[in-house]
Amino acid sequence: MRDLFEGHPIVEPAIETMSEGAFILRGFAKPQDGELLQALDDVLTASPFRHMVTPGGYAMSVAMTNCGAAGWITDRTGYRYDGTDPQTGLPWPAMPHCFEALASAAAAAAGYPAFRPDACLINRYVPGARLSLHQDRNERDFAHPIVSVSLGLPATFLFGGPKRSDTPSRFALRHGDVVVWGGPSRLRFHGIAELKDGEHETLGRQRINLTFRRAL
Repeated sequence: MRDLFEGHPIVEPAIETMSEGAFILRGFAKPQDGELLQALDDVLTASPFRHMVTPGGYAMSVAMTNCGAAGWITDRTGYRYDGTDPQTGLPWPAMPHCFEALASAAAAAAGYPAFRPDACLINRYVPGARLSLHQDRNERDFAHPIVSVSLGLPATFLFGGPKRSDTPSRFALRHGDVVVWGGPSRLRFHGIAELKDGEHETLGRQRINLTFRRAL
């Protein structure tokens, strides 16, 4: 994985185990945060954030966009991946190299060396926004892990079990932390508790989450 991070320091992460196959890599993305945020600006110029609508007709409190070969979307017809941004009618922006490199390196550090993402769902939380417990199950092959990068305000990650009714554990996530889960934990329910107000030195009153998947 060293070639993917040529010119960047190689981080030996402090790894926290959440469950079998699920880990938090503390501060893993922090050395690359400037490059990630610059690349994010380019993505947002092409495909801005928007509040998608659930099949039940509710606007999500989390604003979303995507980059990569496929983008995750929700509307009145259901949840799915699509290669076209419905707001622009154009393909989603290409995934920046620094995004792909970080996701692959984090997955390898967590024990998933073959992961190469083709989709990145980008979420923007402001104080009061939350994401209810859900499973990531619109992907074709559950053999690949999920890689989730936290930037900006701290958040509480809810990591549950295989059933929605399972009581989730709570984990504090800070700027630069990366969560990786796969294997026996791949289909666990997870979410984000209501974001508390605050001010991040770079991103202000918001949290940005980059969630990488192998969708196709």
